[in-house]
Amino acid sequence: MPVGVLRDLFFWCGVVNYGVLVLWFIVFLVAHAGLYRLHAKWFQLSAEHFDAIHYSGMVAYKIGILLLNVAPYIAVRVVLSTSAS
Repeated sequence: MPVGVLRDLFFWCGVVNYGVLVLWFIVFLVAHAGLYRLHAKWFQLSAEHFDAIHYSGMVAYKIGILLLNVAPYIAVRVVLSTSAS
């Protein structure tokens, strides 16, 4: 696979994953009460615990994006810039 294609792949994976993260945050912010009621039917959760679970999930997802999309993208950009010189 050409390195330029790999660079574009990491870029677009990062864009899509950040879009999912932003969507998750917006849905959590706008529909918090409805989400909490839905999950409270299935599990015994306090509102604080529910918020902590979602916040932890968002943090873990963001770390995954940084490690699996952004860092490889930057590494490929560095390799391409040093090989072009």
